[in-house]
Amino acid sequence: MTMKAVEIAGTAPPVSEATALSAAACMFRSLGDPARLAILRHLALGEHKVVDLTSHLGLAQSTVSAHLACLRDCGLVTSRPQGRASMWSLNHASDLLNLLAAAERLLAATGDAVALCPTYGEETAQ
Repeated sequence: MTMKAVEIAGTAPPVSEATALSAAACMFRSLGDPARLAILRHLALGEHKVVDLTSHLGLAQSTVSAHLACLRDCGLVTSRPQGRASMWSLNHASDLLNLLAAAERLLAATGDAVALCPTYGEETAQ
């Protein structure tokens, strides 16, 4: 797959390869936190309030809110008001779930290679 002269859906002109690769790297960084992935998994089940997510994930409200803000800023989640709370849901759910499923397949195919990677593996994340 080449990203050279990628055309963003519905826009013109095409973006450069460097711009497309930079955007892809930003997207993957937004998915690079276990808490954000856990939030996305819960939102795949349907809308949730922050209080529901804190209860499910055992995280502080401020932590969940910060992760939701990151995911919102990246266009991956959206919220709607419900009373005094907000209901959070996935944006582009089908595309996002397809991407996560592809990542799971790739992880299954590579086994422990990613976790053992000296640059990005589990040992370096601690």
